[in-house]
Amino acid sequence: MKTAVVKVKIKNREELEDKMTEIDLEFEPMVWQHDRVYLPRGFKSGNNMPRMIMRTEMKAIDRPPKYELILKRHIEDSGIDVVDRVIVSDYVAAVNIIHQLGFELKSEVSRRRQILPIGEDTRMCLDKVDRVAGYYLKLETKLKDDDKISEVMEDLEKTLMVFGQDPRSQIEQPYFALM
Repeated sequence: MKTAVVKVKIKNREELEDKMTEIDLEFEPMVWQHDRVYLPRGFKSGNNMPRMIMRTEMKAIDRPPKYELILKRHIEDSGIDVVDRVIVSDYVAAVNIIHQLGFELKSEVSRRRQILPIGEDTRMCLDKVDRVAGYYLKLETKLKDDDKISEVMEDLEKTLMVFGQDPRSQIEQPYFALM
């Protein structure tokens, strides 16, 4: 699946919540996510190289966690992210496969996330990342074959402005690189 993403650090969470109240929107309940980020040996940022993520997600302490294997690859010259994900039933076996493929554990990232679906293929995430100050707002949308990335990015930036965020302050780095 191909996606487009914009992410900003929120200057004032209360202002964001006020904007959401004005337009009668509310985030879904918070989930806790813990990502183990694996990079291929010899990884160089900006070379369109993939990274693999083993994600543990918990919605409530009295419910079992969900494990997901995610492959992400940012295509530099297009601004598109390729993202594929699969639910994992055997966490240890999946991590062993990742290591056997030559990927090495680079970082671990824990966050509390709230999601707000916006339309059919777009969602907004409010993230509080452990060991990183502040909150982050991330908009991501699935791309269709006939989408023009420039138009999609423009729409995402306009949506940021609706929520009082400055699209010029976008953060390109993944969360593990901010730590």
